[in-house]
Amino acid sequence: MSSDGATDTGLAVRLEGVGKCFQIYEQPHHRLLQGLFRSRKQFFREFWALKDFSLKIKMGDTVGIIGRNGAGKSTLLQIICGTLAQTCGSVDVNGRVAALLELGAGFNPEFTGRENVFMSGAVLGLSREEIESKFDGITAFADIGEFIEQPVKTYSSGMYVRLAFAVISHVDADVLVIDEALAVGDVFFTQKCMRFLRQFRERGTLLFVSHDTSSVINFCDEAIWLDQGAIKLAGSAKYVTESYLEGLYEANQGESIKPVQPTPQAELMVGKSSNDSDMEFRDQRLSMINNSPYRNDLKIFKFDESAASFGKGGARIVDVKLYGDEGKPLSWVVGGENVTLHIKCEAAVDIGSPIIGFYVKDKLGQILFGDNTYISYQYNPLPVKQGQGFQAEFRFRMPVLRVGDYSIGVAIADGAQDDHVQHHWVHDALMFKAESSSVCFGLFGVMMTDVRLQVSNA
Repeated sequence: MSSDGATDTGLAVRLEGVGKCFQIYEQPHHRLLQGLFRSRKQFFREFWALKDFSLKIKMGDTVGIIGRNGAGKSTLLQIICGTLAQTCGSVDVNGRVAALLELGAGFNPEFTGRENVFMSGAVLGLSREEIESKFDGITAFADIGEFIEQPVKTYSSGMYVRLAFAVISHVDADVLVIDEALAVGDVFFTQKCMRFLRQFRERGTLLFVSHDTSSVINFCDEAIWLDQGAIKLAGSAKYVTESYLEGLYEANQGESIKPVQPTPQAELMVGKSSNDSDMEFRDQRLSMINNSPYRNDLKIFKFDESAASFGKGGARIVDVKLYGDEGKPLSWVVGGENVTLHIKCEAAVDIGSPIIGFYVKDKLGQILFGDNTYISYQYNPLPVKQGQGFQAEFRFRMPVLRVGDYSIGVAIADGAQDDHVQHHWVHDALMFKAESSSVCFGLFGVMMTDVRLQVSNA
Protein backbone atom coordinates (compact mmCIF):
# COMPACT_ATOMS: atom_id res chain seq x y z
CA MET A 1 0.00 0.00 0.00
CA SER A 2 1.23 3.45 -0.85
CA SER A 3 -0.12 6.97 -1.01
CA ASP A 4 2.63 8.23 -3.29
CA GLY A 5 4.61 7.11 -6.31
CA ALA A 6 4.93 3.36 -5.90
CA THR A 7 5.35 1.25 -8.99
CA ASP A 8 2.14 0.07 -10.65
CA THR A 9 3.19 -3.58 -10.92
CA GLY A 10 0.69 -5.90 -9.23
CA LEU A 11 -1.72 -3.17 -8.14
CA ALA A 12 -5.31 -4.02 -7.26
CA VAL A 13 -6.45 -0.41 -6.79
CA ARG A 14 -4.91 2.84 -8.01
CA LEU A 15 -6.32 6.31 -7.41
CA GLU A 16 -4.56 9.40 -8.76
CA GLY A 17 -5.64 12.94 -7.83
CA VAL A 18 -9.19 11.81 -7.08
CA GLY A 19 -11.65 14.41 -5.85
CA LYS A 20 -15.35 14.24 -5.09
CA CYS A 21 -17.36 17.44 -4.75
CA PHE A 22 -20.96 17.54 -3.55
CA GLN A 23 -23.23 20.51 -4.19
CA ILE A 24 -24.96 21.58 -0.98
CA TYR A 25 -28.20 23.56 -1.38
CA GLU A 26 -29.50 25.50 1.62
CA GLN A 27 -33.10 25.53 0.30
CA PRO A 28 -34.90 23.00 -1.95
CA HIS A 29 -35.89 25.64 -4.48
CA HIS A 30 -32.25 26.63 -4.94
CA ARG A 31 -31.78 23.41 -6.92
CA LEU A 32 -34.45 24.54 -9.38
CA LEU A 33 -32.93 28.02 -9.64
CA GLN A 34 -29.54 26.48 -10.35
CA GLY A 35 -31.08 24.58 -13.25
CA LEU A 36 -32.58 27.75 -14.63
CA PHE A 37 -29.51 29.96 -14.26
CA ARG A 38 -27.03 27.14 -14.97
CA SER A 39 -23.48 28.48 -14.69
CA ARG A 40 -24.46 32.17 -14.69
CA LYS A 41 -25.12 32.13 -10.94
CA GLN A 42 -24.30 29.68 -8.16
CA PHE A 43 -26.97 28.74 -5.62
CA PHE A 44 -24.99 26.05 -3.85
CA ARG A 45 -21.83 25.70 -1.83
CA GLU A 46 -19.22 23.08 -2.59
CA PHE A 47 -18.27 20.34 -0.18
CA TRP A 48 -15.22 18.27 -1.13
CA ALA A 49 -15.55 14.85 0.52
CA LEU A 50 -12.26 13.84 -1.14
CA LYS A 51 -9.68 16.21 -2.56
CA ASP A 52 -6.51 15.40 -4.52
CA PHE A 53 -6.60 11.85 -3.15
CA SER A 54 -3.98 9.35 -4.34
CA LEU A 55 -3.63 5.75 -3.17
CA LYS A 56 -2.13 2.50 -4.43
CA ILE A 57 -3.08 -0.89 -2.99
CA LYS A 58 -1.23 -4.02 -4.05
CA MET A 59 -2.94 -7.27 -4.92
CA GLY A 60 -3.35 -9.47 -1.86
CA ASP A 61 -3.16 -6.61 0.65
CA THR A 62 -5.61 -6.38 3.54
CA VAL A 63 -6.08 -2.70 4.32
CA GLY A 64 -8.09 -1.18 7.15
CA ILE A 65 -9.62 2.27 6.70
CA ILE A 66 -10.37 4.27 9.84
CA GLY A 67 -11.49 7.79 10.56
CA ARG A 68 -14.24 9.80 12.15
CA ASN A 69 -17.72 10.12 10.69
CA GLY A 70 -17.55 12.45 7.71
CA ALA A 71 -13.88 11.74 7.03
CA GLY A 72 -14.67 10.42 3.53
CA LYS A 73 -14.48 6.66 4.11
CA SER A 74 -17.80 5.71 2.51
CA THR A 75 -17.25 8.11 -0.39
CA LEU A 76 -13.86 6.54 -1.08
CA LEU A 77 -15.28 3.02 -1.06
CA GLN A 78 -18.19 3.91 -3.34
CA ILE A 79 -15.79 5.45 -5.84
CA ILE A 80 -13.60 2.31 -5.75
CA CYS A 81 -16.69 0.14 -6.24
CA GLY A 82 -17.95 2.28 -9.10
CA THR A 83 -21.29 3.18 -7.47
CA LEU A 84 -20.23 6.83 -7.23
CA ALA A 85 -18.38 8.83 -9.88
CA GLN A 86 -15.44 10.99 -8.92
CA THR A 87 -15.47 14.68 -9.78
CA CYS A 88 -11.86 14.59 -10.93
CA GLY A 89 -8.88 12.25 -11.06
CA SER A 90 -8.52 8.67 -12.24
CA VAL A 91 -9.51 5.34 -10.66
CA ASP A 92 -8.25 1.94 -11.81
CA VAL A 93 -9.34 -1.34 -10.23
CA ASN A 94 -8.02 -4.69 -11.44
CA GLY A 95 -10.43 -7.59 -11.22
CA ARG A 96 -13.99 -8.07 -10.03
CA VAL A 97 -15.05 -5.93 -7.07
CA ALA A 98 -17.72 -7.04 -4.57
CA ALA A 99 -18.86 -4.78 -1.78
CA LEU A 100 -20.96 -4.79 1.37
CA LEU A 101 -21.53 -1.10 1.94
CA GLU A 102 -24.16 0.72 3.98
CA LEU A 103 -27.31 -1.22 4.79
CA GLY A 104 -29.81 -0.82 1.97
CA ALA A 105 -27.40 -0.43 -0.92
CA GLY A 106 -27.60 -2.84 -3.84
CA PHE A 107 -30.97 -4.57 -3.33
CA ASN A 108 -34.38 -3.64 -4.73
CA PRO A 109 -36.73 -3.71 -1.72
CA GLU A 110 -39.70 -4.76 -3.91
CA PHE A 111 -37.86 -7.83 -5.26
CA THR A 112 -37.71 -11.12 -3.42
CA GLY A 113 -34.49 -12.41 -1.99
CA ARG A 114 -34.17 -14.84 -4.92
CA GLU A 115 -34.68 -12.08 -7.47
CA ASN A 116 -32.14 -9.85 -5.74
CA VAL A 117 -29.58 -12.66 -5.75
CA PHE A 118 -29.87 -12.96 -9.53
CA MET A 119 -29.89 -9.20 -10.02
CA SER A 120 -26.84 -8.66 -7.80
CA GLY A 121 -24.98 -11.52 -9.43
CA ALA A 122 -25.66 -10.08 -12.88
CA VAL A 123 -24.43 -6.63 -11.78
CA LEU A 124 -21.23 -8.27 -10.55
CA GLY A 125 -20.68 -9.90 -13.93
CA LEU A 126 -22.01 -13.44 -13.44
CA SER A 127 -24.08 -15.20 -16.07
CA ARG A 128 -27.46 -16.64 -15.14
CA GLU A 129 -26.01 -20.15 -15.37
CA GLU A 130 -23.22 -19.21 -12.94
CA ILE A 131 -25.70 -17.72 -10.49
CA GLU A 132 -27.92 -20.79 -10.67
CA SER A 133 -24.94 -23.04 -9.93
CA LYS A 134 -24.09 -20.95 -6.86
CA PHE A 135 -27.64 -20.31 -5.64
CA ASP A 136 -27.86 -23.26 -3.24
CA GLY A 137 -24.56 -22.24 -1.65
CA ILE A 138 -25.77 -18.64 -1.30
CA THR A 139 -29.02 -19.64 0.39
CA ALA A 140 -27.21 -22.06 2.69
CA PHE A 141 -24.76 -19.34 3.72
CA ALA A 142 -27.52 -16.76 4.28
CA ASP A 143 -29.64 -19.25 6.23
CA ILE A 144 -32.84 -17.19 6.08
CA GLY A 145 -35.11 -20.11 5.19
CA GLU A 146 -38.36 -19.40 3.36
CA PHE A 147 -37.75 -15.65 3.48
CA ILE A 148 -35.63 -16.08 0.34
CA GLU A 149 -38.98 -15.99 -1.53
CA GLN A 150 -40.23 -12.85 0.25
CA PRO A 151 -39.60 -9.18 -0.71
CA VAL A 152 -36.51 -7.90 1.02
CA LYS A 153 -38.51 -4.91 2.33
CA THR A 154 -39.92 -7.40 4.85
CA TYR A 155 -36.43 -8.39 6.07
CA SER A 156 -34.86 -7.40 9.34
CA SER A 157 -31.49 -5.64 9.15
CA GLY A 158 -29.78 -8.88 10.16
CA MET A 159 -31.50 -10.89 7.41
CA TYR A 160 -30.60 -8.21 4.87
CA VAL A 161 -26.91 -8.41 5.76
CA ARG A 162 -27.01 -12.22 5.74
CA LEU A 163 -28.24 -12.31 2.15
CA ALA A 164 -25.97 -9.48 0.97
CA PHE A 165 -22.86 -11.10 2.45
CA ALA A 166 -23.86 -14.51 1.10
CA VAL A 167 -23.95 -13.05 -2.41
CA ILE A 168 -20.57 -11.32 -2.28
CA SER A 169 -18.98 -14.43 -0.76
CA HIS A 170 -19.95 -16.51 -3.81
CA VAL A 171 -19.10 -14.25 -6.74
CA ASP A 172 -15.37 -15.07 -6.87
CA ALA A 173 -14.35 -11.44 -6.37
CA ASP A 174 -10.77 -10.25 -6.62
CA VAL A 175 -11.33 -7.16 -4.45
CA LEU A 176 -13.70 -7.24 -1.49
CA VAL A 177 -14.94 -4.09 0.26
CA ILE A 178 -16.58 -4.27 3.70
CA ASP A 179 -17.97 -1.10 5.27
CA GLU A 180 -19.06 -1.59 8.91
CA ALA A 181 -22.13 -3.57 7.78
CA LEU A 182 -21.32 -6.68 9.85
CA ALA A 183 -22.09 -4.75 13.04
CA VAL A 184 -25.81 -5.62 12.71
CA GLY A 185 -25.35 -9.38 12.37
CA ASP A 186 -25.74 -11.88 15.20
CA VAL A 187 -22.64 -13.42 16.71
CA PHE A 188 -22.98 -16.75 14.90
CA PHE A 189 -23.30 -15.20 11.47
CA THR A 190 -20.54 -12.67 12.22
CA GLN A 191 -18.17 -15.51 13.07
CA LYS A 192 -19.14 -17.27 9.83
CA CYS A 193 -18.35 -14.09 7.91
CA MET A 194 -15.02 -13.70 9.68
CA ARG A 195 -14.03 -17.24 8.74
CA PHE A 196 -14.82 -16.48 5.12
CA LEU A 197 -12.88 -13.20 5.22
CA ARG A 198 -9.81 -14.91 6.68
CA GLN A 199 -9.94 -17.43 3.83
CA PHE A 200 -10.45 -14.63 1.29
CA ARG A 201 -7.32 -12.85 2.56
CA GLU A 202 -5.26 -15.76 1.26
CA ARG A 203 -6.27 -15.11 -2.34
CA GLY A 204 -7.73 -11.61 -2.72
CA THR A 205 -7.50 -7.94 -1.80
CA LEU A 206 -9.61 -6.76 1.13
CA LEU A 207 -10.61 -3.22 2.13
CA PHE A 208 -12.09 -3.21 5.63
CA VAL A 209 -13.73 -0.16 7.21
CA SER A 210 -14.56 -0.20 10.90
CA HIS A 211 -14.73 2.11 13.91
CA ASP A 212 -13.53 -0.84 15.99
CA THR A 213 -9.76 -0.41 15.99
CA SER A 214 -9.28 -3.82 17.60
CA SER A 215 -10.91 -5.45 14.56
CA VAL A 216 -8.64 -3.47 12.24
CA ILE A 217 -5.55 -4.55 14.19
CA ASN A 218 -6.69 -8.16 14.29
CA PHE A 219 -7.71 -8.32 10.68
CA CYS A 220 -5.53 -5.99 8.63
CA ASP A 221 -1.85 -5.86 7.76
CA GLU A 222 -1.92 -2.15 6.98
CA ALA A 223 -4.26 0.77 7.59
CA ILE A 224 -4.94 4.30 6.44
CA TRP A 225 -6.38 7.07 8.59
CA LEU A 226 -8.71 9.38 6.69
CA ASP A 227 -9.34 12.90 7.94
CA GLN A 228 -11.36 15.53 6.08
CA GLY A 229 -11.06 13.71 2.78
CA ALA A 230 -7.31 13.15 2.87
CA ILE A 231 -4.89 10.51 4.11
CA LYS A 232 -3.57 11.68 7.44
CA LEU A 233 -1.46 8.59 8.08
CA ALA A 234 -0.69 5.27 6.38
CA GLY A 235 1.34 2.33 7.61
CA SER A 236 1.09 -0.79 9.75
CA ALA A 237 -2.33 -1.37 11.32
CA LYS A 238 -0.89 -1.20 14.84
CA TYR A 239 0.92 2.10 14.26
CA VAL A 240 -1.97 3.81 12.48
CA THR A 241 -4.66 2.74 14.96
CA GLU A 242 -2.55 3.81 17.93
CA SER A 243 -1.97 7.20 16.31
CA TYR A 244 -5.69 7.47 15.54
CA LEU A 245 -6.58 6.78 19.18
CA GLU A 246 -4.06 9.42 20.25
CA GLY A 247 -5.84 11.90 18.00
CA LEU A 248 -9.23 11.00 19.44
CA TYR A 249 -7.99 11.45 22.99
CA GLU A 250 -6.38 14.77 22.13
CA ALA A 251 -9.59 16.01 20.49
CA ASN A 252 -11.84 14.83 23.31
CA GLN A 253 -9.84 15.96 26.34
CA GLY A 254 -12.15 17.14 29.08
CA GLU A 255 -11.79 20.87 29.64
CA SER A 256 -13.32 20.75 33.12
CA ILE A 257 -13.43 17.80 35.46
CA LYS A 258 -16.33 17.64 37.90
CA PRO A 259 -15.15 16.81 41.42
CA VAL A 260 -16.59 13.62 42.88
CA GLN A 261 -18.14 14.01 46.32
CA PRO A 262 -17.30 11.22 48.78
CA THR A 263 -20.22 9.23 50.13
CA PRO A 264 -20.46 7.53 53.53
CA GLN A 265 -20.36 4.13 51.84
CA ALA A 266 -17.18 5.02 50.02
CA GLU A 267 -15.07 4.80 53.17
CA LEU A 268 -15.96 1.12 53.41
CA MET A 269 -14.95 0.47 49.79
CA VAL A 270 -11.84 2.44 49.08
CA GLY A 271 -8.49 0.97 49.91
CA LYS A 272 -10.03 -2.26 51.24
CA SER A 273 -9.31 -5.66 49.81
CA SER A 274 -11.02 -8.92 50.58
CA ASN A 275 -9.02 -11.93 51.59
CA ASP A 276 -10.86 -13.70 48.77
CA SER A 277 -8.49 -12.02 46.29
CA ASP A 278 -5.57 -13.83 47.92
CA MET A 279 -7.21 -17.25 48.05
CA GLU A 280 -4.90 -19.89 46.67
CA PHE A 281 -5.99 -21.05 43.25
CA ARG A 282 -3.84 -23.12 40.99
CA ASP A 283 -4.36 -25.06 37.82
CA GLN A 284 -4.14 -28.71 38.84
CA ARG A 285 -1.75 -29.31 35.92
CA LEU A 286 0.55 -26.37 36.69
CA SER A 287 3.23 -28.34 38.55
CA MET A 288 3.33 -30.96 35.81
CA ILE A 289 3.42 -28.31 33.05
CA ASN A 290 6.15 -26.34 34.80
CA ASN A 291 8.33 -29.42 34.77
CA SER A 292 7.84 -29.95 31.04
CA PRO A 293 8.85 -28.17 27.81
CA TYR A 294 5.41 -26.50 27.89
CA ARG A 295 6.24 -24.25 30.85
CA ASN A 296 5.17 -20.70 29.96
CA ASP A 297 8.46 -18.85 30.45
CA LEU A 298 8.07 -15.09 30.09
CA LYS A 299 11.15 -12.95 29.68
CA ILE A 300 10.56 -9.39 30.93
CA PHE A 301 12.51 -6.39 29.65
CA LYS A 302 13.13 -3.10 31.46
CA PHE A 303 10.82 -0.08 31.35
CA ASP A 304 11.44 1.85 28.15
CA GLU A 305 11.50 5.57 28.96
CA SER A 306 11.71 6.41 25.24
CA ALA A 307 8.61 4.40 24.26
CA ALA A 308 6.06 6.24 22.11
CA SER A 309 3.67 8.25 24.26
CA PHE A 310 1.30 11.21 24.29
CA GLY A 311 -0.71 13.34 26.72
CA LYS A 312 -1.14 16.78 28.27
CA GLY A 313 1.93 16.36 30.46
CA GLY A 314 0.31 17.17 33.81
CA ALA A 315 1.80 13.93 35.15
CA ARG A 316 4.48 11.58 33.96
CA ILE A 317 4.99 7.82 34.25
CA VAL A 318 8.56 7.32 35.44
CA ASP A 319 8.80 3.58 36.01
CA VAL A 320 6.92 0.33 35.38
CA LYS A 321 7.92 -3.00 36.92
CA LEU A 322 6.52 -6.44 37.57
CA TYR A 323 7.12 -7.86 41.05
CA GLY A 324 6.80 -11.39 42.38
CA ASP A 325 5.41 -12.60 45.70
CA GLU A 326 8.80 -12.01 47.31
CA GLY A 327 8.55 -8.29 46.58
CA LYS A 328 11.45 -8.23 44.13
CA PRO A 329 11.37 -6.95 40.52
CA LEU A 330 11.08 -9.75 37.98
CA SER A 331 13.12 -10.26 34.85
CA TRP A 332 11.52 -13.66 34.29
CA VAL A 333 8.14 -15.05 35.28
CA VAL A 334 6.14 -18.19 34.56
CA GLY A 335 2.56 -17.94 33.30
CA GLY A 336 0.05 -18.94 35.96
CA GLU A 337 1.97 -17.30 38.82
CA ASN A 338 0.99 -14.25 40.89
CA VAL A 339 2.55 -10.92 39.89
CA THR A 340 2.12 -7.30 40.93
CA LEU A 341 2.39 -4.52 38.37
CA HIS A 342 3.86 -1.30 39.82
CA ILE A 343 3.30 1.95 37.91
CA LYS A 344 5.21 4.89 39.36
CA CYS A 345 4.24 8.47 38.46
CA GLU A 346 5.14 12.09 39.19
CA ALA A 347 2.71 15.03 39.15
CA ALA A 348 3.63 18.25 37.33
CA VAL A 349 0.33 19.90 38.30
CA ASP A 350 -2.32 19.32 40.98
CA ILE A 351 -4.42 16.27 40.08
CA GLY A 352 -7.80 15.98 41.76
CA SER A 353 -8.91 12.52 40.70
CA PRO A 354 -5.97 10.47 39.37
CA ILE A 355 -6.68 7.35 37.34
CA ILE A 356 -3.82 4.95 36.58
CA GLY A 357 -4.42 2.04 34.24
CA PHE A 358 -2.74 -0.57 32.08
CA TYR A 359 -3.46 -2.99 29.29
CA VAL A 360 -1.58 -6.01 27.95
CA LYS A 361 -1.29 -6.33 24.17
CA ASP A 362 0.03 -8.94 21.79
CA LYS A 363 2.46 -8.08 18.97
CA LEU A 364 -0.41 -7.01 16.68
CA GLY A 365 -1.64 -4.52 19.26
CA GLN A 366 -4.72 -6.52 20.26
CA ILE A 367 -5.66 -5.79 23.87
CA LEU A 368 -5.79 -9.04 25.86
CA PHE A 369 -6.74 -7.62 29.25
CA GLY A 370 -6.26 -4.58 31.46
CA ASP A 371 -7.68 -2.50 34.29
CA ASN A 372 -7.45 0.85 36.05
CA THR A 373 -7.92 2.37 39.49
CA TYR A 374 -11.10 4.33 38.75
CA ILE A 375 -13.74 1.92 40.10
CA SER A 376 -11.91 1.37 43.38
CA TYR A 377 -11.54 5.11 44.03
CA GLN A 378 -14.47 6.69 42.20
CA TYR A 379 -16.27 7.75 45.42
CA ASN A 380 -13.20 8.84 47.32
CA PRO A 381 -10.43 10.00 44.97
CA LEU A 382 -6.92 10.53 46.31
CA PRO A 383 -5.75 13.98 45.11
CA VAL A 384 -2.09 14.53 44.26
CA LYS A 385 -0.25 17.83 44.68
CA GLN A 386 2.17 19.28 42.16
CA GLY A 387 5.61 17.70 42.56
CA GLN A 388 4.33 14.66 44.47
CA GLY A 389 5.13 11.12 43.48
CA PHE A 390 2.40 8.47 43.44
CA GLN A 391 1.99 4.93 42.21
CA ALA A 392 -0.55 2.20 41.54
CA GLU A 393 -0.28 -1.53 42.11
CA PHE A 394 -2.26 -4.23 40.32
CA ARG A 395 -1.98 -7.77 41.64
CA PHE A 396 -3.14 -10.55 39.34
CA ARG A 397 -2.29 -14.01 38.16
CA MET A 398 -0.30 -13.83 34.94
CA PRO A 399 -2.23 -15.78 32.30
CA VAL A 400 -0.59 -18.49 30.24
CA LEU A 401 0.32 -16.83 26.94
CA ARG A 402 1.04 -18.12 23.48
CA VAL A 403 4.62 -17.99 22.25
CA GLY A 404 5.38 -14.49 21.03
CA ASP A 405 6.04 -10.87 21.93
CA TYR A 406 3.84 -8.81 24.25
CA SER A 407 3.78 -5.33 25.75
CA ILE A 408 2.15 -3.49 28.62
CA GLY A 409 0.76 -0.04 27.88
CA VAL A 410 0.19 2.29 30.85
CA ALA A 411 -1.57 5.62 31.32
CA ILE A 412 -2.31 8.31 33.90
CA ALA A 413 -5.36 10.57 33.65
CA ASP A 414 -7.35 12.99 35.81
CA GLY A 415 -11.14 12.80 36.08
CA ALA A 416 -13.71 10.08 35.58
CA GLN A 417 -13.94 7.01 33.37
CA ASP A 418 -15.85 8.84 30.63
CA ASP A 419 -14.66 12.41 31.25
CA HIS A 420 -10.96 12.85 31.89
CA VAL A 421 -7.76 14.54 30.83
CA GLN A 422 -5.14 12.13 29.53
CA HIS A 423 -1.81 13.28 30.99
CA HIS A 424 0.56 10.51 29.89
CA TRP A 425 -0.15 7.40 27.82
CA VAL A 426 2.82 5.13 27.05
CA HIS A 427 2.02 2.57 24.34
CA ASP A 428 4.69 -0.08 24.97
CA ALA A 429 6.13 0.76 28.37
CA LEU A 430 7.16 -2.77 29.33
CA MET A 431 7.93 -5.50 26.83
CA PHE A 432 8.01 -9.22 27.52
CA LYS A 433 8.36 -12.39 25.48
CA ALA A 434 6.75 -15.81 25.89
CA GLU A 435 9.43 -18.38 25.09
CA SER A 436 7.22 -21.48 25.36
CA SER A 437 3.59 -22.27 26.07
CA SER A 438 0.97 -24.91 26.80
CA VAL A 439 -1.84 -22.89 25.18
CA CYS A 440 -3.80 -25.04 22.73
CA PHE A 441 -6.38 -22.55 21.47
CA GLY A 442 -7.15 -18.84 21.65
CA LEU A 443 -5.05 -15.81 22.47
CA PHE A 444 -4.13 -16.97 25.97
CA GLY A 445 -4.83 -19.81 28.39
CA VAL A 446 -7.26 -19.78 31.30
CA MET A 447 -6.40 -21.55 34.55
CA MET A 448 -8.44 -24.75 34.90
CA THR A 449 -9.68 -25.71 38.37
CA ASP A 450 -10.29 -29.26 37.21
CA VAL A 451 -9.93 -31.30 34.01
CA ARG A 452 -11.36 -34.82 33.95
CA LEU A 453 -11.90 -37.59 31.42
CA GLN A 454 -14.37 -40.26 32.48
CA VAL A 455 -15.53 -43.52 30.95
CA SER A 456 -19.02 -44.81 31.70
CA ASN A 457 -19.50 -48.44 32.71
CA ALA A 458 -20.78 -50.66 29.92
